[in-house]
Amino acid sequence: MGMWFWIAAAAMVAGSLLGPFLVLRSAGRGTPSASRAQALAVYRDQLDEVARDAARGTIGAAEADALRGEIGRRMLEADRAGRGAEAAVQPGAVGGGPVFAAALAGLAALVAVGAYLELGRPDLSDQPLDARQAAAQAWLDARPAQADAEAAARAGGLWPAPAEPDPEFVRLAGEVRAAVAGRPDDIEGHRMLAWTEARLGEFTAARRAQERVVELGGAAAATGDLEVLAGIMIEGAAGAVSPEAEAVLLRVLERDGANGPALFHLGRLYDMAGRPDRAFALWDRLLRQAPAGDPWADAARQGMGALAWRAGQHRYEVPAAAPAPGPDAGDIAAAEAMSPEERAEMIRSMVAGLAERLATEGGPAADWARLIQAYGVLGEAEAARAIHAEALERFAGSAGDLALIAEAAAAAGIAP
Repeated sequence: MGMWFWIAAAAMVAGSLLGPFLVLRSAGRGTPSASRAQALAVYRDQLDEVARDAARGTIGAAEADALRGEIGRRMLEADRAGRGAEAAVQPGAVGGGPVFAAALAGLAALVAVGAYLELGRPDLSDQPLDARQAAAQAWLDARPAQADAEAAARAGGLWPAPAEPDPEFVRLAGEVRAAVAGRPDDIEGHRMLAWTEARLGEFTAARRAQERVVELGGAAAATGDLEVLAGIMIEGAAGAVSPEAEAVLLRVLERDGANGPALFHLGRLYDMAGRPDRAFALWDRLLRQAPAGDPWADAARQGMGALAWRAGQHRYEVPAAAPAPGPDAGDIAAAEAMSPEERAEMIRSMVAGLAERLATEGGPAADWARLIQAYGVLGEAEAARAIHAEALERFAGSAGDLALIAEAAAAAGIAP
């Protein structure tokens, strides 16, 4: 296979260089000599004509001598000009001729071969697009089911180690389990149970509780509940996206086309499967639509350059991160000139704007943590507790986000 590849490649390179070689070679092949000979032949005919006119008596001897002298002068000039043009395009001279053409063709061939050896893979067989896509689909179809992935992750010690639980929390978790067992249709109870089990590191139990939440929600199940379920499933599978988790993520995208976790995890899945084209489309959408400070966009931005190259988007420029929301230099200057009452009112207005945005559009855990801390600074403990409770429910499937929320609650003085 390798020998035939190089034979075919050499033939294509030679064929592509043949035309330019012939054009350059012809540039130094006798064209000036032909022009010089034609000019000299014309002047010789003129000399013969002068001789015939003198013999017939049409012109006098003095006039004939003057004409011969002028024609001879022109012949000398034509001869010198022709020899100079020939020297300029002699074979092997810089600027033309077959030697120059051959050197240029050889250089082009060396550059092409060197570039292929650096960037290409001559050791690989043909990789038709249909075959690559079929292989990617086969990889996706061969993934283990969610339950099998969880069992393997747990047996391999791949489940994230939970923080040492407080004995009181363990006691409350037992009470939640008992209460939910007696109320199988209590959606809020199952939400609380899913969060409790995830916090204890029991991801299979957490998944089952959250699946019940989605089941009770039916076709109108909340997008947030689906997002939490997908997060629990991925964490329980040690980061892998099972077929069941993929289906949940696709449902999330149907509801919210800019959902950060869904775009990130699906993009990562398709890239691993060998479909960087699909992964690129998802991550590009994430980077262009995510709010400032979105952790999923930040994670995608770190690997987007390499992904774009694998997807064939060699001129793609990774979108820069949007500036984080907050006061600019003008706001700070204005605040310094305010009275304490005016400054407090401005802060309350900014906090109210952040609260409204999170209530209507949602946002990353960092923004929820900021709001909790802001209410703590303002002394509005009840508002901080309400946001804290909502954040715990929203980010129940992410241990990292929950840790961020817990730190904010401690800073606000409302930690349980």
